[in-house]
Amino acid sequence: MTLNVLHTSDWHLGRSLYGQRRYEEFDAFLDWMLTTLREQQIDVLLIAGDIFDTTAPSNRAMQQYYDFLRRTADTQCRHIVIIGGNHDSPTFLNAPRELLKVLNVHVVGAKTDDPAEEVLCLDDTNGQPSLMVCAVPYLRDRDVRTAEAGETIDDKEQKLLEGIRDHYQAVTGAAEAQRARLETQHKSRIPMVGMGHLWTAGAVKVEGDGVRDLYVGSLAHVGTDIFPASLDYVALGHLHVPQPVGGKHHIRYSGSPLPMGFGEARQQKSVCVIAFDDGKATIEQVDIPCFQRLRQLSGSLATLQTELQALLREGESTWVEIVYTGQDIVPDLREKLLEALTEDKEGLITLLRVKNQRITAQTLQAQDTEQTLDDLSPQDVFQRCLDAHEVPDEQRPELLHLYQDVLTRVQESDGRAD
Repeated sequence: MTLNVLHTSDWHLGRSLYGQRRYEEFDAFLDWMLTTLREQQIDVLLIAGDIFDTTAPSNRAMQQYYDFLRRTADTQCRHIVIIGGNHDSPTFLNAPRELLKVLNVHVVGAKTDDPAEEVLCLDDTNGQPSLMVCAVPYLRDRDVRTAEAGETIDDKEQKLLEGIRDHYQAVTGAAEAQRARLETQHKSRIPMVGMGHLWTAGAVKVEGDGVRDLYVGSLAHVGTDIFPASLDYVALGHLHVPQPVGGKHHIRYSGSPLPMGFGEARQQKSVCVIAFDDGKATIEQVDIPCFQRLRQLSGSLATLQTELQALLREGESTWVEIVYTGQDIVPDLREKLLEALTEDKEGLITLLRVKNQRITAQTLQAQDTEQTLDDLSPQDVFQRCLDAHEVPDEQRPELLHLYQDVLTRVQESDGRAD
């Protein structure tokens, strides 16, 4: 009997784009997801973290989440497994956990004290074990590493990586032991799936997608070898580009269902459907429709005006990010661009962001005065502080490491504040 599993992640419910609310897009996606569960005859839905965009989601985002879980009862999907991501509040996700369990919605919002509690054995319609899931949530630094006096940055990084590896080994070890007992009892092989929310070596992200660096230092050392060979499939979250990792077809990011930034505007979004037949996995990507077109345009004023008019002629609602790269100073840039849209009576084209990238040295100072915090990452801001205080180059690497450490702790404190 075939078991169909759908892997998705990084919904980021409640996310806005430069102040533009996206609730209608999320509604359309969740409707599509329900239709896909029916059409693909999905038995198990895996959501690999970052359900919400913030640790304090809006009422509308919470309504979308709970309404979706309720509506899955009208499909053949028997189980939903949700792990916490770095954007999620562990406390918020876990609060209704026991109630949701009655609906076969299994939530692991944060690392548990006993690794076996992150192991789920899901049954089929006959009450027989059909799938083992190692539901490992986003592992915070404090979850897997104990700080010691006198540690170097390399020491911290090595201990963190060892802690992540050890936790995956502990969870999968508990799952393997439980599976061995069940397979002996039921005389059939039970496939085993791993879940995680992290950045693994060889994986690709895109600029402007809002993905936070999860750990201090280089993440390129978190290799796919942290996932034991006993896992038939690994459902990952955190990166928004759908992709297999490290040349391993069965270790995959499903990617985000919506483009989270203009850098993802032309990216085909998808979910992964895994069919287990006699323990063997067949993996298929199912494309997600585009619910709101995004476009990033760059160039001179004349080029931008021409491209805006071309977009308007296509007659499709489009949110646009403008990156002006011309040499001329154009103080009323937005107004000049809007002149190209005078015939847009239906409001099809929305200029969400106009970024001035004038490149001549004499206008650099003027460019800086026009930038806002939306244009800068936290690392950019700190880099500018270093420049302003003329910090020597040889001192910067250690300061940047320390700043990233503080930034990570601030981001993690969102979950503790609940």
